[in-house]
Amino acid sequence: MDEKDVKILAAVARFGTGSAEKLADETDIPTSTVHYRLERLRETGIITNDLFDVDLEAVGLNLTVISEVTAEYSEQYHEDVGQELADVEGVNQVYFTMGDTDFVVISHLSSRNMVERLIENFESIDGVEQTSSKFVIKTIKDESRPLNDFDPDTLIALLSADSTA
Repeated sequence: MDEKDVKILAAVARFGTGSAEKLADETDIPTSTVHYRLERLRETGIITNDLFDVDLEAVGLNLTVISEVTAEYSEQYHEDVGQELADVEGVNQVYFTMGDTDFVVISHLSSRNMVERLIENFESIDGVEQTSSKFVIKTIKDESRPLNDFDPDTLIALLSADSTA
């Protein structure tokens, strides 16, 4: 990756598009170069999909639940329990963490009944010892494109630091 790739990725994050023409306009990089770079970023696995963002509230998934899950330690429990948590309907993200909590699970649901089922499903997983869940009252920030959280110059500097390390 180089500075042009970072500028293209930052524009993809900012504008939510993979259109070579739109990205060329925004980055002042020729359209053919943008097209080639996007293809290379896909081939190397840096760009992983072409999905559109969906407004979850517009489709009725207006409750965000953050759950902390503690599990009984055993060999591979982080993989086994983590996968079972991930397989529960409504679960969007599962993180294996350090500290007092083994997993943090983010779910988007439509009703309190779905929340109740979610927690029942968590507690029925072999190895889960305890859950603690919280409703999100107001989302302050939900950035689906994490590159938007960085100035492109910061990313370019990180690239330079990595190449000298």
